[in-house]
Amino acid sequence: MPYALSAARTLGLTLVLSLSAPAPTALADDGWSVVPSTGTAGTAGTAADAAGGRPYVYAEGAPGTVLQDTVSVRNPGARPLTVLLRGADADNTSAGGFTVRKKATDTGAWIGFARTTDGRRVAVREVSVRLPAHTRAEVPFTLSVPAGAAPGDHPGAIVVSGGGRSAAVRVQLRVSGPTLSALTVEHVAVRAGRISYELVNRGTTVLTPSLAVHADGVFGTLLDRAPRTLPVELLPGRRVRLGEPWPDTPALDAVDVRLTVTAAGGARDTATGSARFVPWGAVAGAGGGLAAVLGAWLAVRRHRRRGRDDEAREEQPRTDVELTGAVS
Repeated sequence: MPYALSAARTLGLTLVLSLSAPAPTALADDGWSVVPSTGTAGTAGTAADAAGGRPYVYAEGAPGTVLQDTVSVRNPGARPLTVLLRGADADNTSAGGFTVRKKATDTGAWIGFARTTDGRRVAVREVSVRLPAHTRAEVPFTLSVPAGAAPGDHPGAIVVSGGGRSAAVRVQLRVSGPTLSALTVEHVAVRAGRISYELVNRGTTVLTPSLAVHADGVFGTLLDRAPRTLPVELLPGRRVRLGEPWPDTPALDAVDVRLTVTAAGGARDTATGSARFVPWGAVAGAGGGLAAVLGAWLAVRRHRRRGRDDEAREEQPRTDVELTGAVS
């Protein structure tokens, strides 16, 4: 784990270049890579370290702490390469993928690199590094956690750009203090072949949600899927829109769907949606009599569902909880 150090020592960090094995001739000159450095002082050993690499940089500290770690940029090509490193705030795409924000106001703004200016070492938000051919640069950086930083997860990244492309190393920063795990599932919509919904992380920790799906029709259960882990890391305060495939939706039925989402730390929420599947082309061809029967059937279905909802509200008392987290 990155360790704390004084601001003066932070500014004294230097860049180290080390020779690496020549790249295979089939590798393009711009095939550079960036990863968290391994075996750096102050970094706790993990199974990933033992295997030769860390999947991301993990840091934890109290407000006011200065943390330090290193990333490794490798140039296997036959020509020199100049790369630019900068800090960035992590974000979710609308579909739940990982991306970074253009403007850093959180972890990305707390990341600093050492640079010599007028003979003095200063911390800067971005730094340019020139790598000769077949070399690896160990680039140190610091995480200066502000005194007023809120407890919880502050995901970020170190973005490296060069050779016409960009890559990023994820930075998982946790600020010490009490945390809250909370989420909501909203805007459930049921259509032929798909159930769509939105997940919102209203807490202060990164969540990996699990989803259970249940659907009832007029004549009983149509769908009952056990909880499964979603391929999403939902960052604090973020909202994503996801979909659940349902290829065998009924041709004629009144359906009620219930989604239950859970995550570590006790986060849980349930939301419902409904849909009416009617083959209107067949109805129009059969004439008004069948349409009237279908209308009465749907009315009875709505009445029964309303009765069940009323009973559920009476049997299950609500507990109102204040949820935190900025949601876009």
